[in-house]
Amino acid sequence: MILTVTPNPALDLTWHVDRLVPGATHRVAAGAARAGGKGINVARVLHGERHEVLALATVGGGTGDEFAGELGASGIRHRLLPVAGPTRRSVAIVDETNGEASVLNEHGAGLTPAESATLVATAIGLGRSARTVAICGSLPPGFEPDGLAALVAELGEAGVPVVVDTSGPGLIAAARAGAFALKPNREELAAATRRESPADGALALLELGARLVVVSLGAEGLMVVSRADAAAGIRARLPRVLRGNATGAGDAAVAAIAAALAEEPEPGRGRELDAATPAGAEARARLARRATAWSAAAVLMPLAGSLSPDRGALEAEVVVTTAEVPA
Repeated sequence: MILTVTPNPALDLTWHVDRLVPGATHRVAAGAARAGGKGINVARVLHGERHEVLALATVGGGTGDEFAGELGASGIRHRLLPVAGPTRRSVAIVDETNGEASVLNEHGAGLTPAESATLVATAIGLGRSARTVAICGSLPPGFEPDGLAALVAELGEAGVPVVVDTSGPGLIAAARAGAFALKPNREELAAATRRESPADGALALLELGARLVVVSLGAEGLMVVSRADAAAGIRARLPRVLRGNATGAGDAAVAAIAAALAEEPEPGRGRELDAATPAGAEARARLARRATAWSAAAVLMPLAGSLSPDRGALEAEVVVTTAEVPA
């Protein structure tokens, strides 16, 4: 089982317009509303790929009721923890002309100390029996980086590899706590490490304690850097640029990382992806290829959390190279 943890979930609202004109009034078809947040999107991708997954999140208020109802109808196994604050909303406007999405993310209500402690304790209890745990998204007020670090460390001590996709101090805290894999995008990595080069930023996170860093590079694909072969980072990209809704691309990459860990010969240990061996290098190259293809497949879909049926063909197109990473 793969556990996804979403500390700051959202009710995702998405509209598609023929062409987005700032300041203008637009008439659009009915929008879509569904349970979201990075960890929920990861769970959707894994569920669609027939992985056993359990989604853990908080929920509150009227938007939380709508969130819970839609998630219940999705068929995804989940555990929702009630909180006092309302579940936030995320609004995406997709311009069909250029394929770009404009996104408005509410900050979200804070968690009380008791709510934060319950989230951590529940994640630890459920995560100990998981093959891997993915903790995804922004941290709401009241769920501090120290709480994230404690969760990562506790699961790591239990032998469960943890994937973290967050930003800012939380990203640094997760690295120091020994997260197996981190998945920042280029901008998040530069802001957290103060290193402009993605390669330098990835190495900085490895030095803090992470074992694998996957950096999303947008249209340029992604980079995988491991402590096992930090002298050579793996780059993967599609040879063409896709137009579509990129809001779920990073979540699809996280799902690929979690799936790769869950499929390890040694369940829950992540030994092959972490190995300084030819087999380990091959496993990391396969991960780079799959994560790139799944990200691209997500761009082609109208809503985050889904992969295009063309993901297999896209994977065959991915170009994987090894590039020297400055020490």
